[in-house]
Amino acid sequence: MNWYLNCGKDSDVVVSTRIRYARNFRNYKFNINTKEEADKINEEVKSKVLSIGYGLKFFKMQDIDDLTKLSLLEKNIISPECAMDKNKVSGILINDEENICIMINEEDHLREQVFGSGLNLDATFNLAKEIDMQIEKIFDIAKNKKYGYLTSCPTNVGTGLRASVMVHLPGLTKTGNIKKVLEAISNFGLNIRGIYGENSNSSGDMYQISNKQTIGINEEDIIKNLKIITEKIVQQERQARKLLASNKIELEDMCYRSFGIISNCRKISSEEIRKLLSDVKLGTDLGIIKEINDLKVLKMYLYSKPANLQKFVGKELSAIERDMSRAEVIKQIIKQD
Repeated sequence: MNWYLNCGKDSDVVVSTRIRYARNFRNYKFNINTKEEADKINEEVKSKVLSIGYGLKFFKMQDIDDLTKLSLLEKNIISPECAMDKNKVSGILINDEENICIMINEEDHLREQVFGSGLNLDATFNLAKEIDMQIEKIFDIAKNKKYGYLTSCPTNVGTGLRASVMVHLPGLTKTGNIKKVLEAISNFGLNIRGIYGENSNSSGDMYQISNKQTIGINEEDIIKNLKIITEKIVQQERQARKLLASNKIELEDMCYRSFGIISNCRKISSEEIRKLLSDVKLGTDLGIIKEINDLKVLKMYLYSKPANLQKFVGKELSAIERDMSRAEVIKQIIKQD
């Protein structure tokens, strides 16, 4: 089963973990200017990287259908820039489990990514580092003795490492403490973004938290700092949920109202389902909603998204057809054994 349909450590609060390395080749210009150069990089990566294993397969983005691109974007496996691929220069290396995805010719020549469910920073980091070391053996990677790894954007120079966790914070939101917590996170040198990363909004009480600093700090300390802060966020969110639970009837009513709507509606938009699923996940994690389990919640999150919904039903749908099919698919998932 793919990583995004598994529950990991502290998955009541931490939905997923991602480690990303930004790397560039010394013998090519950064921020590729011509399709010819990009094609050379794609071919070089394809011919060399596949030899390192991990079940990686190479795809040019222009050869992937739009629905599949959007489904990968909805899973946070590729970036919006890679999905759009305006200049038809991007490629990806990806395995069947989709826990490893290397984007080629995005902002940097390589964006090496490893994903894990729940709070899984150590294991995810170790695998990413292992892959990065293999890549350094077969490519001449651009780096500098003083500054470290060189990247297209100055904010990635140094380690080139971006470690992030996706967290679900309905308790802090509903108790009115979310702003203070997010400000504190920022003061500790971390970025807080929406579910699709930079320039995206929070949706369904989901936030992506990652390190700001990549230079003047080693990789292990980046991971350690993010882990410490994330564990504190987990504690704060669980305390907020206890506060909500002190008014048992109100909390149960809120969770079951949302569950009732998704269980019985005839049509529902992707925006509305995200808000309702936040309450449903909260109710399931707290043991209030016993009719479904964690796996069903994960499936509802995934297959209620427009592209993955269409992949699930096996055909392209209009907007109103998606809203109707979304309601039916949710009911199917709830009824599954």
